[in-house]
Amino acid sequence: MSYMKNEQDIRSQGVYYSAGLRNYLTKVYNYMALALGVTGLVAFLTVFFGLFQVIYSNPVLSIVTMLSPIALVFYMSYRLHYLSAQSTVTVFFLFSVLMGISLSYIFIVYTAENIARAFFITSIMFGSMALYGNSTKKDLTSIGSFLIMGTWGLIIASIVNLFLGSSPLYFTISFISVIIFTFMTAYDAQRIKDIYYRYNDGSEVTITKLAILGATNLYFDFINIFLNLLKLLNLFNNRD
Repeated sequence: MSYMKNEQDIRSQGVYYSAGLRNYLTKVYNYMALALGVTGLVAFLTVFFGLFQVIYSNPVLSIVTMLSPIALVFYMSYRLHYLSAQSTVTVFFLFSVLMGISLSYIFIVYTAENIARAFFITSIMFGSMALYGNSTKKDLTSIGSFLIMGTWGLIIASIVNLFLGSSPLYFTISFISVIIFTFMTAYDAQRIKDIYYRYNDGSEVTITKLAILGATNLYFDFINIFLNLLKLLNLFNNRD
């Protein structure tokens, strides 16, 4: 019997939620919320104390700052089996700090009103889709491959537009990104539950590691929705 069949049986039997799963999901969303808070605070302080100019006036330092969060995620993913729970949490929050530094530009480029508005809208969209992904009995696996292909398409289109500098393409990429990562939120929200049942061995260390991985995925979904909404709001304001 396949893994997916097992998961379908679990859902149909009405035991898809359990005390262990609820504690796990609480950890996932708490870690994610804390990471977002750290990122936002660090981004603001980076600009407030003038570190933004120091970092981004140096081409090498700015590239390292932008790439280091991605490098940490890869490190955490590939070394997860060997890392302790405490080390995994430390790497995750170091990642959120570096993300804050790399995203500090938003306080330079965008108005506080647009940042607040984009965050509010993102929170509603993210919360709604996460709730749907957590509660639906419909298997969302089928849309996962489509969303991943769409993400790669967006990356390629974004690279191409670096050379073209097309405003219509820029708008299209941002709009489609919001749609894709909104649906990705529901997909990831369901997937982190399935991962819990697949890999949970009853160990608190394992639960913590799985929660960090889930929080990382949802963190990226939230950030991508937020940043692309911010771009769209800025475009609309510039047209007025």
